[in-house]
Amino acid sequence: MKDQSHSIDKAFAELTFTVEAEGQGQRLDQLLAAAASQYSRTRLQSWIKAGLVQVDGVVQTTPRAAMEAGQMVRLCAPEAAEPDTTVHPEAIALDIVHEDADILVLHKPAGLTVHPGAGQSSGTLQNALLHHRPELAQVPRAGIVHRLDKLTSGLLVVAANLTAHTALVRALAARE
Repeated sequence: MKDQSHSIDKAFAELTFTVEAEGQGQRLDQLLAAAASQYSRTRLQSWIKAGLVQVDGVVQTTPRAAMEAGQMVRLCAPEAAEPDTTVHPEAIALDIVHEDADILVLHKPAGLTVHPGAGQSSGTLQNALLHHRPELAQVPRAGIVHRLDKLTSGLLVVAANLTAHTALVRALAARE
């Protein structure tokens, strides 16, 4: 990719690049994932499907579209995720082992459900996290990238922001 430019403000992610010869035949979502590694491929695919990516000035809504060398790709998408309004904050005690700007490591006790599901919409770890750090409403599933069964206790790593979320999802997928 050449002529790559990034302009990120608090509201939008903007990226423009030209597909180089080695990108010939590659999928649009793959090229975007390489150019904007701070975002998950799932997020990039959703932006493509939402019509937020243009190829040579034309909206492209197919993540699998094969790219040709010399094409100009432009992404302009909302930076922040839509807040999760389906899960409400609840004052539930958390056993936090470590907390910094990027992650939380906490001990999940047996008996605590990690996130709402069929038959349980409250009293979960996700509800507790949203109370502890309201800004987690901007991160998918309040930063939860893995879970333990309700009756299992153990440590959970929770992403505190979108960049950490993407990194943790990728690390888990790669079994790192």
